[in-house]
Amino acid sequence: MTSGKKKRMSMLDSLAAAGAASPAPQANAVTPMMTSNRALRSARDAVDAHHVWELDPASIEDGRMADRLDPADVLDLRDAIEANGQTVPILVRRAPGDADRYLLVYGRRRLEAIRQSDKVTKVRALVANLDDDSALRAQISENMARRDLSFIEKALFAQELVSSGFGNQSQVAEILTVTKSSISMAIAIVDMVGPDLVRAIGAAHGIGRPRWESLGRAIDENGLDREDLIRIAKEAHVRAGGSVVVDNARPADDPSVEAFEAVTKLVTKAVKPAKPPSPARPSSVPLKICGKRGGTVKRTTKGLSVELVGGDFADWFETQVHDMIEELHERWKQRSED
Repeated sequence: MTSGKKKRMSMLDSLAAAGAASPAPQANAVTPMMTSNRALRSARDAVDAHHVWELDPASIEDGRMADRLDPADVLDLRDAIEANGQTVPILVRRAPGDADRYLLVYGRRRLEAIRQSDKVTKVRALVANLDDDSALRAQISENMARRDLSFIEKALFAQELVSSGFGNQSQVAEILTVTKSSISMAIAIVDMVGPDLVRAIGAAHGIGRPRWESLGRAIDENGLDREDLIRIAKEAHVRAGGSVVVDNARPADDPSVEAFEAVTKLVTKAVKPAKPPSPARPSSVPLKICGKRGGTVKRTTKGLSVELVGGDFADWFETQVHDMIEELHERWKQRSED
């Protein structure tokens, strides 16, 4: 065994051993016949933390809080396990009240890969004595250390931790080793976008906080119908899945990124500000005096103007215009009052 593998196994053993009831017996020790299920379970619990078990995948239940948006994406992992074996065990704990069933702590993708395999029938697992809180903390510690969790996966996980009553934002921030403000922002973004729409879009690796925040604000502030957006996201995934069937190869683009872009495009179109109406074109009406053209009345965006042809009348009009405007205004007021 290489030093790296020894170190990895040692770390897994240390985690699994947390809370173990007692040290394991020697491998060649003779175990007396147990007369009750309780005694049998106690004996098995004592050796669990020091033994890698080969379990039936069907005996393991995964009722944990989801921390990944693409848990079914395990084809490559399945092929690797079939070719090289399962090098890293998963971690499980015994189901309360049933000694023959287990609850998954972490290793969802490895478990799912083996469930999908026709060649590998057993999953290698460490069995730890963990209560609900300790199991969730172990899951968080293992999954948050992975570099392939996208921003929105982490944000959704944090939101579900708070909403499930695991802890308040400060406590979740401490567990995830981030600031409370980042947790608050992440949860706010999930709430604006909507958890169901987030799940419909998917992990969207490479799409960071700013773009998710912009999308969420546009949806929330404009009251857009999330059901329509969910439909668009699902259609994007279907198109991507269709390309896999037709081309017999995985698409170059991440389907969840395509779904994000499709939703963003629809949202942008929906909230695009209407084109302001073009200003009214200036109108010009000839002004006739004694049946002849004597000037022009023009309506512009700034108001109304009257132009008179130069001459004696124009000169006189210039001296009387103030009084005439006052008189016309009084007549207009009387008309309004009538």
